[in-house]
Amino acid sequence: MTAVVGPTRTLAVWCPDWPVVAAGVALDVPAAVLRANRVVACSPAARAEGVGVGLRRRESQGRCPGLVVLDHDPGLDARRFEPVLAAVETLTPRVEVTAPGSCAFATRGPSRYFGGDETLAEKVVAVATEALAGRGDVVVGVADGPFAARLAARTAAPGGVDRGDRAVPGPGRTLVVAPGESAGFLAPLPVAALDRPDLVDVLERLGLRTLGAVAALPLADLVARFGLEGQGAHRLAAGLDERPPDARRPPPDLVVHAELDPPAERVDRAAFVGKALADELHARLASEGLACTRVAVEAETEHQERLERLWRHEGALSAAAIADRIRWQLDGWLNGNPAVRPTGGVSRLALVPDEVLPARGRQLGFWGGKAAAGERAR
Repeated sequence: MTAVVGPTRTLAVWCPDWPVVAAGVALDVPAAVLRANRVVACSPAARAEGVGVGLRRRESQGRCPGLVVLDHDPGLDARRFEPVLAAVETLTPRVEVTAPGSCAFATRGPSRYFGGDETLAEKVVAVATEALAGRGDVVVGVADGPFAARLAARTAAPGGVDRGDRAVPGPGRTLVVAPGESAGFLAPLPVAALDRPDLVDVLERLGLRTLGAVAALPLADLVARFGLEGQGAHRLAAGLDERPPDARRPPPDLVVHAELDPPAERVDRAAFVGKALADELHARLASEGLACTRVAVEAETEHQERLERLWRHEGALSAAAIADRIRWQLDGWLNGNPAVRPTGGVSRLALVPDEVLPARGRQLGFWGGKAAAGERAR
């Protein structure tokens, strides 16, 4: 009989409005960061004037005539987040980044060492806040599984969503959901927390407005109507890891690496090599019928300094997505705070697929794309 594997107890760190913080703008200044002419982040002062994520530039400026508009710079986001990651790594070595401004790690070892989830969460807030040096806020959530932990962190933030009655707020910006209570914590939260706009639109038109309502549906019904996307949504809403237990460590022969001679001190040169490695890794994974969900970017400098960072993606990492993360990480290492910057150029670069799944592709089923959303809601 196969044992049921529960979700991994996880601590999530979130720095709200990170692209604004990374740009060096005070949060009491109405400011917005834009990509492709749409807002991707804004300051609390801008939100108070009606600016929000997704608005176009013109509409944002119409709502807030004094709005400071900034172009999004993912490299800057990663570079400014590196000191926070270095601070968190003083407490645990296996920190994974989901995006600049957000990271997570499994709590089992660190929580035992520091005397419990609450104490660990407070220590993470303390070291991250010190690293930020007053440039922004940091909140921490602890729960069963990365999804619930991320939502716990967002609930702990000022103005966060209602948490229900199954979470314990800490004295600072922390929220700890008791083991085994993630499903109850998630149940009253809006279905929009799934962060899948097309699916959420259909679910809401079906009258399913909370995660609890989604979790209460038979799994077979969601899979029949929405395929793998429905399966993932059901698992998340039920407080489980999105990925079933077939996620596994890959064989070592999938690791790709390159020597850089002479060592690269500039991001663009190292990133060019990184892009070639990303393409090679993606091709190797595809030949094995695998997709990568977590990748380790490893670098060694000419002075034998060893650097490593884990990056996770909620879906499968494409070659382009891996290449982006390599560039962001190299920017964070080579152009970051002198306190954590290596002393020499990069002489070796490697990509290690840390977690893989069978490659199933993006299942559209028999319904097609967005045009069929209305049919699925009937």
